[in-house]
Amino acid sequence: MSELIDGSPPSALQIVRANFTDTVVSGVETFGRVVRLGLDAVRGIATDTVRLRFQWREMLQTGWFLIAVTALPAILMAVPFGVIVSVQVGNLIKNLGADALLGAASGLGIIKQGAPIATGLLLGGAGAAAIAADLGARTIREEIDALRVMGVDPIHRLVVPRMAAMVIVAPLLNVLIMFAGVVAGYLVAVVSQGVTSGSYWATFGSFTVVADVGVSLGKSIIFGFLVVVLACQRGMEARGGPRGVADGVNAAVVLSVVSIVLVNLVISQLADMFLPVKVA
Repeated sequence: MSELIDGSPPSALQIVRANFTDTVVSGVETFGRVVRLGLDAVRGIATDTVRLRFQWREMLQTGWFLIAVTALPAILMAVPFGVIVSVQVGNLIKNLGADALLGAASGLGIIKQGAPIATGLLLGGAGAAAIAADLGARTIREEIDALRVMGVDPIHRLVVPRMAAMVIVAPLLNVLIMFAGVVAGYLVAVVSQGVTSGSYWATFGSFTVVADVGVSLGKSIIFGFLVVVLACQRGMEARGGPRGVADGVNAAVVLSVVSIVLVNLVISQLADMFLPVKVA
């Protein structure tokens, strides 16, 4: 920081204020670039599909990669989550003498919160890291600049198929986590908690309605969209060689997790306002 006009060095307060201002301005500028990239990619999906220029091969390859790296971890995450919900909630409900409500608690906990959050975290960890690393490596090798020189828009060529793949894989992964979590919770409830199978599924179907499944799938799609936009933005803005790529990957993962938590809070509040829990 340069000295003041009168030649005196800046004070600590002025340094902190200047750094805070620079951080805020940089954050707002980055947010604007992320929004612009997301809008351009959404428009690109529509225009490329209409013009028959959509990169189907790139989308299928990215989608298969995302499934390969997240399917098994999704099951491994869903099973203990379903078990924990059944054990913890089951002990509480058992003390209240309402064992039959365990199915309702497990269904609401896994479907409305557990499955979409687990989906977002898996995609934000494995998916965001892979996409940011791939695009970051292309950026520092000047492949992105080469595409622009050849008249190829990197958003249409690289971002659009990755966004489509992520948005398609996210709800599929969400369904897999819901299924594995509910089955795990059911087995624990019936085998160790002493809940009858009929009462479990009866309360499960009474409190967990189709709208809850729709909210869960909608969350997963939004989380996948956020993850891919942030990963692409950090990857395409990587600078400084391999270290810049590593910094971009780290930023993509951290921003994805933070965004998922904040957006999930907002969506959950809106869902509780307009779709309150009720017996079907």
